[in-house]
Amino acid sequence: MKYMMVIKYDGSKFYGFQRQKNVRNVQGYLEEEISNALGEKVLIKGAGRTDRGVHAYCQVIHFETIKKIKGLKKILNKRLVDLKVKKIKKASNIFHARHSVKNKIYLYKIDLSNKRDKNYYLSMNYKLDLKNMRLASNMFLGTHNFKNFVAGERIDYVGTIINIKIYRFNKILYLKFKGIGFYRYMVRNLVGALIEVGKGKVNRSIIKEMINHPEIEKRLPTSSPNGLYLLKINY
Repeated sequence: MKYMMVIKYDGSKFYGFQRQKNVRNVQGYLEEEISNALGEKVLIKGAGRTDRGVHAYCQVIHFETIKKIKGLKKILNKRLVDLKVKKIKKASNIFHARHSVKNKIYLYKIDLSNKRDKNYYLSMNYKLDLKNMRLASNMFLGTHNFKNFVAGERIDYVGTIINIKIYRFNKILYLKFKGIGFYRYMVRNLVGALIEVGKGKVNRSIIKEMINHPEIEKRLPTSSPNGLYLLKINY
């Protein structure tokens, strides 16, 4: 039987989502706890990998088991540390945590007061031009080759940004991204670029050039993983 599980976790306590040897990671930790609870070896597949320091309000995984899972959520939540199970439900045989995703929403938090815990926010001393940042963010909307905003080598760099919202509340600046095809460091690089625009260090024309001419390699700062949250996954 296949099951879908929705989890949340504190990324500052893990070396990312992906299974790795000799370090605490979400995938390996959760597999071990589910396997111990069910009394059989269980492997999980995630909707995507979050890097070290990146948090999740809503990560989705799936796993298969022949065992009954009644009470599993309660059992796991008594044992898990820095990670909680929000929901477990039966999934169809064709469901896949990653391949069935329609779009994802990421949230980035910037502490403008420079007083909050730096494990969960990017601290910022600069006064940012939010109007200019919003104008620059519009250039990311739609389907583009995001090669200049992705880390590492890929065959395909094309992604689609459906919506970007930038808003401020209680001395926290929020940047919310909804899209299809987020790649390694992509959100952090988009945030980094928008911050440079907000500081007045980069003109919006540079952003346009980086999008329209991916063959001309250009890099802007990558923002800290600590302020990034996987907010929601839509199927």
